[in-house]
Amino acid sequence: MIDQATIDRIMDAAQIVDVVSEFVTLRRRGVNYIGLCPFHNEKTPSFSVSPSKGVCKCFSCGKGGNVVHFIMEHEQLSYYEALKWLAKKYNIEVKERELTDEEKQAHSLRESLFVVNQFASEYFQDTLYNNIDGQRIGMTYLRGRGFRDDIIKKFQLGYSTDSRDALAHTALQKGYKEEFLVKTGLCYRKEDGTLHDRFWGRVIFPVHTISGKVVAFGGRVLSAATKNVQMKYVNSPESEIYHKSRELYGIYFAKQAIVRQDRCFLVEGYTDVISMHQSGIENVVASSGTALTSDQIRLIHRFTNNITVLYDGDGAGIKASIRGIDMLLEEGMNVKVCLLPDGDDPDSFARKHNATDYQAYINDHEVDFIRFKTDLLMEEAGKDPIKRAALISSIVKSISVIPDAIVRSVYIRECSQMLQMEEKVLIEATAKLIEQARETKFKEQQRKKEREQRMAATPPSTPTPTPMPDAPVPPPIETVPPADAGLEQFPPEPASLPEDAYTSYIPTEGSEQKVFYAKEEDLVRMLIRYGEKVMCYVENEEGGQMPLTVTECISSGLKEDDLQFHAPLHRLILQECEAHLDDPDFNPERYFIAHPDPAVSKLAVDLISDRYQLSKYHSKGQKIVTDEERLYELIPRLLLDFKLSIVEEEMKHTLQALTDPAISNDPQRCMEIMKRYKELQETQSIMAQHAGDRVVLKL
Repeated sequence: MIDQATIDRIMDAAQIVDVVSEFVTLRRRGVNYIGLCPFHNEKTPSFSVSPSKGVCKCFSCGKGGNVVHFIMEHEQLSYYEALKWLAKKYNIEVKERELTDEEKQAHSLRESLFVVNQFASEYFQDTLYNNIDGQRIGMTYLRGRGFRDDIIKKFQLGYSTDSRDALAHTALQKGYKEEFLVKTGLCYRKEDGTLHDRFWGRVIFPVHTISGKVVAFGGRVLSAATKNVQMKYVNSPESEIYHKSRELYGIYFAKQAIVRQDRCFLVEGYTDVISMHQSGIENVVASSGTALTSDQIRLIHRFTNNITVLYDGDGAGIKASIRGIDMLLEEGMNVKVCLLPDGDDPDSFARKHNATDYQAYINDHEVDFIRFKTDLLMEEAGKDPIKRAALISSIVKSISVIPDAIVRSVYIRECSQMLQMEEKVLIEATAKLIEQARETKFKEQQRKKEREQRMAATPPSTPTPTPMPDAPVPPPIETVPPADAGLEQFPPEPASLPEDAYTSYIPTEGSEQKVFYAKEEDLVRMLIRYGEKVMCYVENEEGGQMPLTVTECISSGLKEDDLQFHAPLHRLILQECEAHLDDPDFNPERYFIAHPDPAVSKLAVDLISDRYQLSKYHSKGQKIVTDEERLYELIPRLLLDFKLSIVEEEMKHTLQALTDPAISNDPQRCMEIMKRYKELQETQSIMAQHAGDRVVLKL
């Protein structure tokens, strides 16, 4: 892990205009720079770079951030990889924390395996270009498949001769350890103890990680030699660095095109990817003949929400792939399917068409997955009522895994028309499956919690009751996940920060569209811009005057009514502002823009780089008054607006909870919730008196 001092040096040295200029042509406009956005196609520049704040933002697509975010997005790197990229550019030595002996050993092993794989990749390429058999057999085969020399070089294709131990012999001669040759799967040991090459007599397809490291190989025996060969393709076995379920062939070469096009094409094999690249379509990856996994889906989802699955013209294997596509839907992706003409696969079709024609065919023939699946199964079911019932169940199951309720509703309506069924029946069936899935997940969480409690040294002071197997699962007060949930782990928060134990009946998802959320964002924006600023002076116990900062005003204002921000990141920002109250050099804008957690720093950039000013206005003397000059008036208004709106939302969802049978039949829980509702009513009444009949500030 990179230490914070080194991160600070990198952030201080990295000039955002200097870095962005390597990828975007910028021209000055006032104090800022503008250019064409590198993340989407546009003709009018909307990408703005602010050297004074060290941030960039596209006001069309919304992409942007500080210099680290830009490199992460443009080069598709992780947070620490982007820091190392910048450190290398500015010749800064990266110092990472001391690893434990076990971590050092594991790190050393992984690095050794990558080194051996890189050697093997270069060896196979050298054999293809400089060995007689490589030129006569390997290159002839690849060119015969229609691959151009530049594409062969781009994908680092290679060749392994018919010699059973050529790679092993060369590697050992050059000092590479036998242990690592076996662990990477490049070689294997026979019963007599001799070392044999795994990929002898094959054309080699290296598999790259998302950052470009060679993690595995695929080897195809040539067509002239397939007569007595059981498997045309041989792939690297699983190892410390290679897990087939987590890798996608071609992702390293496709990632920028996927982001640029906001779309990914999914095919089956190596040659499909290579041929489509050669035809000009680069946003394509392959699952390498395996069933699609959750890890692979999440890898694609990092770059786009939109995926089109390309199938061979004969439709073979489509039904076996439906489960994988259901997983895509479950991840919230927009899935379309395109059948190529009979007799064609993505490879052969790409060799016959250029990128424009290929893209035009896809646009004309792709359909959303639900419609595709319905048509496919209806044709098979015919008029058989049993098969038709199974078809409907299968369609409903696919719809039920879609997380977005609006998308589900649209599909249900379409399927109702296609299947000639009442929409109400499909809605009820979908709701039942969703409820079953929710109960299954809840029970699994309960079982996991019980296992953890049994394994703990001391039992918890208040055991969590487990519902009976057939009892309805009560919807608990929703606990909003911590700010780092689902994110890559970064340096821990300061130890002085209080534990986040926020609970609320307001759902976590979908709150961004609520009125209170916009007002909450306004307060966080003020914290980042002016958190350390003194907004007024108040009288202390001795009768003297003491300064009140924006952070103190917002913090105390929330605490007096027992309220908190709803979004985890917003709570984290307030907590860190409070933790730095006594730091005279604390600058929240700079602090949060350079925050080690990318989610926090990205949010900070978004909140301070809005095009409009929050509330500049002309006074009677026609002087422009800025936010900072009237914080004493602005902050209390924003705070009161937020508190009124979130209390109203909380009351609404608290009432909804009381209507649930599982709660209404539990007198104790019912009383607790009613008490909470009464407290909210009293708080609302007091705040309404403070608000009076004033006009709520519009932002």
